[in-house]
Amino acid sequence: MTVVADERVIWHDVECGGYGEDLPLWRDLAAERAGPVLEVGCGTGRVALDLARRGHSVTGVDNEASLVDALRERARAEALELTARVADARTLDFPARFALVALPMQMIQLLDPGDRGAALQALAPCLARGGLLAVSIVEGVPEDGGEFEQPLPDVAEVDGFVYSSLPLEIVDGGGAMLVTRLRQVVSPAGDLTEAVDETRLAVLDAATLEREARGAGLQPAGRHEVPDTERYVGSAVVLLAKEGI
Repeated sequence: MTVVADERVIWHDVECGGYGEDLPLWRDLAAERAGPVLEVGCGTGRVALDLARRGHSVTGVDNEASLVDALRERARAEALELTARVADARTLDFPARFALVALPMQMIQLLDPGDRGAALQALAPCLARGGLLAVSIVEGVPEDGGEFEQPLPDVAEVDGFVYSSLPLEIVDGGGAMLVTRLRQVVSPAGDLTEAVDETRLAVLDAATLEREARGAGLQPAGRHEVPDTERYVGSAVVLLAKEGI
């Protein structure tokens, strides 16, 4: 079965593109600050495009080149003020010019503690005076073993192929949450292929993140909650600012 589009882009859109419960918070945080926005782990632009459409100057970075290419093309098609580049959160080298640095969803939890510390060290210098670093996390591991009750798959059709991603469970993997999904692709001819995808997220809570951030010269500046919904697990958004500013 031949797939005519980049599957990394498609799966990212299928599994992440439909989530919008946190968008009001990112809009509010960006609107409260006069200055450019940096999104780390931008993917194909769920948050970055939304903010750029509201007049913000946005830079998005991701370590996956195909996702960055997709974001560039989408921004270009809408003539948005948006820059996208391939970069690693642990080695960013931007000048201190961003009023808001946003890490949506659970991007920071894709890193182990050592790499998380390196990312915080790299992100702190990106903040302009009075700027804010906002990091979204899922705290803890579900007590019930994380099995989803009668889940609905995320589905998209691309060039006649139907992509479906069904959440299966979230389990404790020994210091990490293991999130598993069943991915299925049905071709225009009706051929089915499927595979189980697993994402590893470091277990993290807001207090631990705030403590680690102090080592990078950042201080706690508040927290926000994005509540659970029937389809999505809620998150905590930890706000951090440069010490002495």
